[in-house]
Amino acid sequence: MQLTQGPLRISFCARTDPLPWFEALRKELPQAQLEAWSRGAQPADYAIVWAPPQQFFDEQTQLKAVFNMGAGVDALLKRKIAAQLPIVRLNDAGMGVQMAEYVCHALIRHTRQFDVFEAQARAGQWHEPVPLERGHYPVGILGMGVLGERVARAVAALDFPVLAWSRSPKQVAGVKSLFGATQLPAFLAQTRVLVNLLPLTPETENLLNRSTLTQLLPGAYLINVARGRHVVEEDVLALLDSGHLAGATLDVFRTEPLPPEHAFWRHPRVTVTPHIAGRTLVPETVAQIAGKIRALEAGLPIEGMVDRSRGY
Repeated sequence: MQLTQGPLRISFCARTDPLPWFEALRKELPQAQLEAWSRGAQPADYAIVWAPPQQFFDEQTQLKAVFNMGAGVDALLKRKIAAQLPIVRLNDAGMGVQMAEYVCHALIRHTRQFDVFEAQARAGQWHEPVPLERGHYPVGILGMGVLGERVARAVAALDFPVLAWSRSPKQVAGVKSLFGATQLPAFLAQTRVLVNLLPLTPETENLLNRSTLTQLLPGAYLINVARGRHVVEEDVLALLDSGHLAGATLDVFRTEPLPPEHAFWRHPRVTVTPHIAGRTLVPETVAQIAGKIRALEAGLPIEGMVDRSRGY
């Protein structure tokens, strides 16, 4: 990679207020020239983006690298991007602990029956149901990247049985690891609480459907914090109504915002949140991106380079 002559030029292209990002970037890279992209903007050396239009890449042909403002790059890979342009995703940057908090909250709310107690409280009722045994609720983590590993460790610390499935072998203390397509059925058959943290790729789209979800243990619970297009929504609704799924906590959806008429809003065993399980934190994200820019300028390798053949 050719070193930049003169000040770095960084282009920002996202549907969010750029000012907090510029303030943080000026602290990390005080000599950089920052610009919110618009059509016809000056050429930049690096770009920080979220779902940019195709015209951005059509015009910014001289970029050395493009940094995605999140871990998932499925939307970015829909664009026509020069094969030689490095795409860099975030690796954690404060999202891991948020994901772990979210999953543990949903898991505990279900297994400690807090949803039942909330309903009783609204009705002015006092009942003490038989407590559930956590050993009967093995938690399966689907996807063991940086975020999946953080979630798996947090759940294991709560003494739940934890197993994980990934494309290739991963070793995490206290977690039973399964991997590869041939071991997916065994993973599902041992799981009662399924946590989806997979990247969205052509291979994983629609993976959570009637066929796979019926392989879970009876009375299973689904927690989806990855992408809405992993889930066949009508299949989830049918399995909830049949009782095979006891409930679901869903943070992501095929259409966002979730339409007001969608059945998930009204289903008594579905908890909906507005895509907030792991939010991008500006200071942590900028510090990571700035560090990677400095490394690239020094000719050093960085983490988070996207393998386009895999989709992540």
